[in-house]
Amino acid sequence: MGLYLTIVAGPKLPTQFFCQTNPLLLFMKRIITLLIIALLATTAFAQSQAQSYVSQADQALAANEYPKARYLYLQAYKSFAKEGKVDQAIPAAVNVASLYHRENYYKEAFDILNSADALLTSIEDESSKKMPALHYPLARERQKIYLKLRKSDKAGEQLARMKSWADQAADSTLTIDLLSASAQQYYMFGQTEKGDAAVNSLIALYENRSDYDKADQCYKDLIDIASRSGNARLISRTYEKYLAWSDSVALVKADARVASLQQQLDQANSDIADRDSSLTAKTALIIGLCVLAAILAAVLVIGAIILLRYIALSRRQKKQIDTARAHNELKTKFISNISAQMEPTLNTLPADMPAVKALRGFTGHIQELSDLEASLSDIYPTESVDITKYCQSLGDDVKTKVKPDVKVIVDAPKMNAPLSEEPLTRVLNHLLNNAAIHTPAGGKISLEAKKRGPHNIQFIITNSGESIDPEKQAELFKPFTTVRDLTKGDGLGLPICALLTTKMNGNLRIDETYTNGTRFIVELHP
Repeated sequence: MGLYLTIVAGPKLPTQFFCQTNPLLLFMKRIITLLIIALLATTAFAQSQAQSYVSQADQALAANEYPKARYLYLQAYKSFAKEGKVDQAIPAAVNVASLYHRENYYKEAFDILNSADALLTSIEDESSKKMPALHYPLARERQKIYLKLRKSDKAGEQLARMKSWADQAADSTLTIDLLSASAQQYYMFGQTEKGDAAVNSLIALYENRSDYDKADQCYKDLIDIASRSGNARLISRTYEKYLAWSDSVALVKADARVASLQQQLDQANSDIADRDSSLTAKTALIIGLCVLAAILAAVLVIGAIILLRYIALSRRQKKQIDTARAHNELKTKFISNISAQMEPTLNTLPADMPAVKALRGFTGHIQELSDLEASLSDIYPTESVDITKYCQSLGDDVKTKVKPDVKVIVDAPKMNAPLSEEPLTRVLNHLLNNAAIHTPAGGKISLEAKKRGPHNIQFIITNSGESIDPEKQAELFKPFTTVRDLTKGDGLGLPICALLTTKMNGNLRIDETYTNGTRFIVELHP
């Protein structure tokens, strides 16, 4: 204390002398410096780690390594959320949700979106600042999920939220995305007029910017949507509108070029008038005008040739589309009539002949296959089913068909679920009967029912014995891939089951990773 009083009261000494005479202060200064360096290093590491997750996730996504990409985006989201960087956390969360629902993990997708919403709301409350541009992609991702699930009411709710956020953000990029999302949703659920209105607004927006390339791509995307939906009327109507628009745009561009050249010509004439005093200058300008006129004529001729070739190509493509559609209709009509055409011939043969029975079954399967393909968009209605009793009944039925000492195991939870019972029974019976045929004596057959999410139910049929050749697994659900002896089966059972499952809003697949026999998975999304 005496030293301190002496320094304050006495002459001012250099800082170096002060630190040398106060080792405690020198030690404290070093400690504080080390703490600051450690804090800065920790912050820099956290930032670089989060960015590293994003970079690695982008690379995994580009390589189609979806589970790895999902994990890395999730780690990036957690890191950004911990740092409070909501503008970087939200895109990471959207990527996680997208990769979840890509594999039908809808509960996990909604969980991460809800978490991101809660984080964003918390940041907004702390800063007293609304961030509509960050709310928009979360609502957009939910809309994509409901579109995949074909939940029109839920998708409509998210579309309304997207419009609200886009209006608040006043961002032209979000407006364009909103119009595109609206058109996709309206066309998916048959609201053609609303879809047309959204597309027209989007094209008008591009035209106001003179961005004709994006307007052109918008029409092409609409034709692609119509083609994938199999809506021939929408394809034809959209294609006609596209041709008319293309012709008008070509004329607008030609008029703009002509106007530009005319402006140059007018300017040249003005220059001639200004330089009237010099004959040499006039001559030079006249020659220049002649060259300009020649260029104008050449441009117009070339433009006309290109326009005529484009119109001819468009008409030829339209004719090819019409021809392909007509051929497809003829093929469908032929397949639907093949049973009736073969019936008179089959009636002349003994009905108990194995070959006749096989042919009758084959024609029936062809007819059913054709009917199912023509009505894939018609989803079967559902009703509440007791899963335990339902699965136990299927297990009891197959027990009468198995070889000696084959165990049939049923594992089903006590629950009710909305199912299309009749087509589902056909699919599961076919798989269980196949399992009974290929399971050796003393083997095992199991039927399991599992709830994977709020709208995800799986039925898993497993049997011991030989596994199916991996090279043949890819062809199991494709009809007519091999020439068969029809008396030993026509190979159409699994393709028909796959189509029935599709009409139940689900899918049928073989578990390629199972090697102790064969395992089929029926996954439904009621």
